[in-house]
This record gives sequence, C-alpha cells and structure tokens, in this order.
Amino acid sequence: MTDELSDRTILLTGGTSGFGRVAAVDLADRGATVAVVGRGESKGATLVEQSGDLAGTITFHQADLASQSTVRSLAATVKQEYERIDVLAHNAGLSAGSRRESPDGIELTLAVNHLAPYLLTYELLEHLRDAPNPRVVITASDIHRRATLDFDDLQLTDGYDSLDAYARSKLANIAFTVELADRLPDDAAVTVNCVHPGFIPSTGLFREASLRTRLLVRIAGLVPGVGTSKQAAAERLQTLLVDPRYGTVSGQYVGNDGPEDPAPEATNQAVRRRLWQMSAELVDITPDWPASTAN
Repeated sequence: MTDELSDRTILLTGGTSGFGRVAAVDLADRGATVAVVGRGESKGATLVEQSGDLAGTITFHQADLASQSTVRSLAATVKQEYERIDVLAHNAGLSAGSRRESPDGIELTLAVNHLAPYLLTYELLEHLRDAPNPRVVITASDIHRRATLDFDDLQLTDGYDSLDAYARSKLANIAFTVELADRLPDDAAVTVNCVHPGFIPSTGLFREASLRTRLLVRIAGLVPGVGTSKQAAAERLQTLLVDPRYGTVSGQYVGNDGPEDPAPEATNQAVRRRLWQMSAELVDITPDWPASTAN
C-alpha cells in the first residue's frame, strides 16, 4: 500500500491546514510526491519536517493565491521543478468577513476561490498533459445551492455578505469544472471534476467570516450527524485525486455517495460561458482555451 502512488506527483493548494493537510500526509504516506501550496511559510516548513519518515515526499511552495502574479510565478516554478504533474488539486479557499480586494483589485473571495484555480489551470494545463492520466480536481461545496451569479455585480460591490460571497465562489467552481470538461478536446486525456468534502466545523475556513457566520457554523457543528471529520473529508478528496473511477469521467460534481446533480445554474451553458469569458478578462488571458493537442 505504501508504494501505491510512488509514480504520482500531486500539486495540492491549501494543504498546510485542515483536511488538506490530512490529505497531503495520507497521499505522501502512500508514496506520492505531494507539492503543497500554502500562505504560511512556518506551517509549510513544519509539515515538511514532520513528513520525513513517510514513504513519499512532501515539498512546500509558499504562495498567496490572491495575487495573479504570484499564481503565475508558482506555475513557472512548478514547471521548472517537476518533470510532470499528474494531479492539480485546487483546495485552497477562504471566506472573508468583510469586502476586501486582492492586489489586483478583485473581491478577495472570488480571487482566491475561483480566479486562482482558473488561472493556475490555464498556466499548467500543457504541463499536465505530459502525465499518462492527468486530473484537475476542485474543492467545491454544497453551499453553492444557495447562490446565484449576478454578472452585473459579480464582485459583490453592493451589499456584501461573507456567506453569499463564499457560496457564489463555490458555484463558480462547479460551473468552471463543467465548462472546462466541455471545452477539453478528446485528445487532451485530462479529466476535471469537483468535490463537496462535507461540512467540516473544525476547519479554519470561516475564521475571517462575520461573527454571525462563525456562530452559525459553530451551532451547526454541535448538531449530531451534521458535521464531517477532517479525515473523512480528506478521504473524499483523495478519492477524486487517485481512484481509477475518476480517471475516466469528467465534469462531475461528487458528493458523499458519488456523482450527483449540482444546482441547475452550475450546468447552464449560458452561465458557464459568461463566467468563463469574465474570468478570462479578470486575469487578462484569452478566453479561447484550451487548445487541441492534435498535430
């Protein structure tokens, strides 16, 4: 079992804390090379130090994914340091308690939760294609069902609410997943899926949220049977990263019992395409990607 993943290199954002950290350690224990991305240099150093006896390897890359220039620098480093990436796992996320903007002037929750995965996938897609069974996996959430994408105010400049911003970003994650899967050519071999890890009361995700949101999370966590443990969430994430079942399907939203239908807006073609176009504009790239690999 320890060498099961010895030929896999997995890039995992949000892997220094919460269930992402649990997943990183489990994957390395099974022999994988796990390139963990996080904001906190001390957390990353501690994780690497504590993983010395595992069958695989954990490396750490410090990056603030709110910054588009940092995302591009991260992609350049990854392409230089790793011959190939088998799995690109977008797990980093936040819920900002008040409306703040990224260094690029983008509402922070949208910048980190949606635009960073969009841009990093764009930058690394060709590198992924060098792997025999490449995957893109995005951590979404069932909270997306309470959201709608208001393209006239995508960045919530009017009436900001932290939970609404987070829910919108998760809806965007799923719409991006479905649209990318639809756009990938048959010769690409890349699969892209997203996962709802469950409601995890112990996560630090909502540490910057409003007092009201933090109280709601804490109360919900006290209800028997409502919460998901970090270990269970990590195992659900790992299923999409390495299980053979998700090496042949694409564009899926995966919950506790496997693929399920997300909110209709997430699969609506007009919504998906408009979000794609606006995302490309916000990160200053062409919307005409990905391209075929055929000669």
